[in-house]
Amino acid sequence: MIYIFLAILGIAVGALSGLFGIGGGILVLPSLVFICGFTQKTATGTTLAMLLPPIGILAFWEYYKNGLVNIPAAVILVIGFLAGSSAGAKHAILMNEVLLKRGFGILLITIGVIYIYQAGK
Repeated sequence: MIYIFLAILGIAVGALSGLFGIGGGILVLPSLVFICGFTQKTATGTTLAMLLPPIGILAFWEYYKNGLVNIPAAVILVIGFLAGSSAGAKHAILMNEVLLKRGFGILLITIGVIYIYQAGK
């Protein structure tokens, strides 16, 4: 069941990345911590593995050497991210600039509030 969630998360984050140019640290990492129950370090390592093809290979390697990467989760996220990012970019190109900026701001505020609230738990 978690792998289905990870596939959906990968697609959603890919779409949002295509729309707003963000994804890993702002969306995937909190989802892995708060929804999937990963530790902060394992979520960071797994997020870096997802982003490995374009960036983060050296940081990923350090987390991997310390057993802090869930490889199957990262692979599923990569596949979903590829599909979703293309769809998100296509929509962003067609969207009104003001609407896009407001959506991005709302997304950042929402994630920030969730992170601040969950920090004490």
